[in-house]
Amino acid sequence: MNKRILWTLLIIWTSLLSGIAQVGGEHVYEFLNLSSSARVTGLGGIVIAVQDDSDVALGYNNPAALNPSQHNALAFNYNFYLADVNTGFFSYGYHLKKWDISLSASAKFINYGEFDRTNVFGQIEGTFKANETALIIGASKRLYERLSIGVNGMIISSRLAEYSSFGVNSDIGLLYADTTTNFNVALVAKNLGRQITVYDDETEFLPLDLQIGISKKLKHLPFRWSIIYHDLQRWNILFDDPNAEENNVLILNDQSGRSMTNVFFDNLARHFVVNGEFLFGKRENFRVRVGYNHLRKQELSVTGIRSTAGFAFGLGFKFKRFGLEYGHGFYHVAGGTNHLSISTNLDSFKGGI
Repeated sequence: MNKRILWTLLIIWTSLLSGIAQVGGEHVYEFLNLSSSARVTGLGGIVIAVQDDSDVALGYNNPAALNPSQHNALAFNYNFYLADVNTGFFSYGYHLKKWDISLSASAKFINYGEFDRTNVFGQIEGTFKANETALIIGASKRLYERLSIGVNGMIISSRLAEYSSFGVNSDIGLLYADTTTNFNVALVAKNLGRQITVYDDETEFLPLDLQIGISKKLKHLPFRWSIIYHDLQRWNILFDDPNAEENNVLILNDQSGRSMTNVFFDNLARHFVVNGEFLFGKRENFRVRVGYNHLRKQELSVTGIRSTAGFAFGLGFKFKRFGLEYGHGFYHVAGGTNHLSISTNLDSFKGGI
């Protein structure tokens, strides 16, 4: 029965990818790709091959990471994003013991703030607001001893001034977790959805992202590393900068004069996010994290100015009943993001405080 379920879901997954992976139009609902927690921010923005017992927020990145240990877990996350934009994420975990299914109920929002409404002459005629929200239900089922499958389903509401849009979306994930060697492999298809109502007359595509990742916790060192390859469905993710165009007739060079070898490895590196997490203490109650996102580095760096764009770091503390996380993502020389997370488990309060 498990094999039949697995193959059915894989066929559906493949069909969705073949139908949606077309390149065209502008992406909509980009806020879905923003980091869900301070831990993820501190690890470079993508974490899919880690299955932490207490971190229910990881189920947003890979629904297959949901597990029975997250029963009655709560996570509150708030990100002080760029230019006074604020984003938040809430998640609650619940395990159905009868069917051995782990569930999560989550909400993700972004508030872009208030803007001046001006006419063609730049005269202010009022203000308008913009915000987007996603409500998410996640479910995970263990198919075999080491293999789990998970699905996130969500409804999305977006309002930008007088324009609004409504959409549905889903993520599908697989996670192979070998607890004997502490080696995990994950495959995730994110943003398999569509708009139901559009802002104007044009239907836009969601930011589809097929990701594969591995993680390994070292045996004799309190350290876990991860490597994630994103945008598996598309090879060329270079940004064509018209300001970099030059009249170059060399066949082995691109439009900016770089060698094709340089272009190849730059494009390849943009697909990767690498990170590491130090886990200190018998119960791993203190954690230090670092991450690097080469795509972010290349797209947000300023020519001629050295910066830490693309890098990230974070800290995590676990107390008796609460967990406190902080993550900082470096985006640009002008600033970065500060992410805070608080987590707990309602079962820890049984019997009083």
